[in-house]
Amino acid sequence: MKALATDRSLLNGLTALLPRSAVAITLGLLVLPITVGLLGTLLPAFGYLPALGGHKLSLQPFRDLAATPGLPWAAMLSMATGLAATAVSLGVTLIFVASYAGTPTLSRLQHLLSPLLAVPHAAAAFGFAFLIAPSGFLIRLFAPLFGIDRPPDILIPHDPMGLTMIAGLVIKETPFLFLVTLAALPQVSLVGARRLAGSFGYGQIAGFVYLLWPALYGQIRFAVYAVIAYSSSVVDVALILGPNLPGTLATRLLQWMNDPDLSARFLASAGAVLQLAVTAASLLSWFVLERLASGLLRRSREKGWRCVHDRSLRRASILMVGLIGAAVFAGLAILAVWSLAGLWQFPDLLPQTFTLRSWINALPRLADPLATTLVIGFASTLLAVLLVIGCLEREFQTGRTVGQRALLMLYLPLIVPQITFVFGLQLLFIGSGSEHRLVALVFVHLIFVLPYVFLSLADPWRALDRRYEVIATALGRSRLSVLLSIRLPMLIRPILTALAVGFAVSVGQYLPTLLIGEGRLATITTEAVALASGNNRRVIGVYALLQTVLPFLAFALAAMLPAAFHSNRRDMRV
Repeated sequence: MKALATDRSLLNGLTALLPRSAVAITLGLLVLPITVGLLGTLLPAFGYLPALGGHKLSLQPFRDLAATPGLPWAAMLSMATGLAATAVSLGVTLIFVASYAGTPTLSRLQHLLSPLLAVPHAAAAFGFAFLIAPSGFLIRLFAPLFGIDRPPDILIPHDPMGLTMIAGLVIKETPFLFLVTLAALPQVSLVGARRLAGSFGYGQIAGFVYLLWPALYGQIRFAVYAVIAYSSSVVDVALILGPNLPGTLATRLLQWMNDPDLSARFLASAGAVLQLAVTAASLLSWFVLERLASGLLRRSREKGWRCVHDRSLRRASILMVGLIGAAVFAGLAILAVWSLAGLWQFPDLLPQTFTLRSWINALPRLADPLATTLVIGFASTLLAVLLVIGCLEREFQTGRTVGQRALLMLYLPLIVPQITFVFGLQLLFIGSGSEHRLVALVFVHLIFVLPYVFLSLADPWRALDRRYEVIATALGRSRLSVLLSIRLPMLIRPILTALAVGFAVSVGQYLPTLLIGEGRLATITTEAVALASGNNRRVIGVYALLQTVLPFLAFALAAMLPAAFHSNRRDMRV
């Protein structure tokens, strides 16, 4: 008995040590690569890169950057598109949630918008481009009514003001902010606030904004910052929908990073520092807007503006959300049609013939990118889930949840622009002489997968009743045994959902794959975006559709597998 007690004590000690190690590894993966990557970008930006002859610090890269034509417009365009896309996405989310929170309409649209998270940004951008292009489906739809027999000569994708790019970002970021807001909604007293506002004669939107929105926004603030950082430095969506001459700052940086002249790396590093400054300025501008909006809200509340007549605004919000969902799904449908299209002349609404020729021709070239996508996605996501489970188990043991500082560290890879530190990591990988590009890609993808997996799994893990563990430990079970035989089986559905979320994030990574893979390792996403400069919509449809199908299959498996695992437990199948 004494030996058994000793073994159990050692097992419990090991079980406590492993989650502590997982926390340290997770924090290291979130902070160290970004720090090292930024350092790897800053040094060449100031002229220090011995491998290319830069042996002393200099401001010459910044002088060369300042002399680049069109640079101020590119920087302003990046900042404006990021702020505009975030403002529209958050505004639509706020008005819709304020109008329909607690109603069946919200639940129905939640089921409609949830699958949109599985759609990669590049695939959604391609579908949107095929929908609204001068020869796109919408023009074809109205061509007979207006007598249009040739595509109009206008720039819809790639317009100089970036309006199409803003719209493309809105249709992807609105579902994200909507679902993040819904996750935070149970933390506020919705029913009580509705009754209180109604008793004083306030409209639904005004009552929600006055009483609930300040606390709710505090819960989703970091998610909003992540949207600003992404939108102001995005590369793949900018290549597909954004302006070309000049392009956004991020697309200019990508050109310099891929320049055959290696001396352009100094210019690219200086540009990456400028991109960091542009994103920081965007975040600072948003911070100022937060203060202005808070003052305006307080003043409106003090003046007693009840805004009772808000029915038109509520209907407009549901129309906007419906249009966003319809745009994404219609775009995916058009991608599917183009991948099977034979002859499809303008202004025909549908192809004259359907064929599998595009798929048959693409299949030989799909094998390697598909294998790389699956290996990197599964490896990075599995590692992320293991680390997150360790962190949450540590949190469960100590009883201390993640604070604001730790939450900021969790969002750090999403707030710091990818192009500013991944470029530094690329230079360091090249300088190390390592040939293990696949391992490096898994490592870099893990940095971006970790935050999403943690946010997906944290709430279900914390919500599990602690009494199950109390009863099991009272019966003599060790912590490890409780984790493996009780907690993990009961949480298999959210764990698989977190795996699907992480896999979808990995599949959609374009810039890290392009820079770290250096063209040696291609994925479905990098191949799809590379086709954006071409004009073969059939091949683009094949790659973009496959890019979308992979995350959908992951979510489908996450929905079906729990029923198979719990086939002998009726209540667990629900």
